[in-house]
Amino acid sequence: MTLPLPEAPKTDGELQADKIIRRHKRNLRKASAEGFLRGVCAMLRPGDLALDCGANMGVVTAQLAATGADVIAYEPDPFAFARLCERFADHANVILVNAAVGATAGTVRLMRAEGFDDNPEGASVKSTILDGGRAIDASTGVEVNCLDFTEILRREALARGTIAFVKMDIEGAELDILEEMHRQDLFGTVRCLVAETHERKFKALRPRFRQLRRDLGATYGPGHVNLDWI
Repeated sequence: MTLPLPEAPKTDGELQADKIIRRHKRNLRKASAEGFLRGVCAMLRPGDLALDCGANMGVVTAQLAATGADVIAYEPDPFAFARLCERFADHANVILVNAAVGATAGTVRLMRAEGFDDNPEGASVKSTILDGGRAIDASTGVEVNCLDFTEILRREALARGTIAFVKMDIEGAELDILEEMHRQDLFGTVRCLVAETHERKFKALRPRFRQLRRDLGATYGPGHVNLDWI
């Protein structure tokens, strides 16, 4: 039996080409996500409810709030939350919640990116409550409150009938939530949900992310559940 020859290591040029291709794909995804958000905002009306999970410093929160819809923004990182408070202090239609969201409620440890103190504005977007993340300093962290997102959905859907929009960018914690939403058949409470998945950041979770994409893709259209947010 002839064994296959091992692949030759990539040249510097090939590695550079791979990097350019990845950057191009990311730029395309970013442009697509921005266009999708503009479409969502065009349909939001006063009285609608939008949930911004992982609001960071409020880039998406601001666009949602400008539609006149009610916005609840969840952000666990104390640094980013302080910036949110400064930015939206005078917005009557924005509620700010200094907490993480997860599949269960409790107190969790929020870990920050390596070098956070050198560039907190840039690094705060990478803060995570999930162990094992790439370029995360697991030796430091802060204790934060975590809310059960399925309970939030049930409560708000009961009060409003439906939730117009959910944006979820929570550095890996979206996996448990989305799996639990699927198990509990809760996607019907939301007209449109977008999530950035973080399988590149959490290598050990990639099989679960792949299965989640298969399960949700077989059940919901991309206009209802979109996992290619960025």
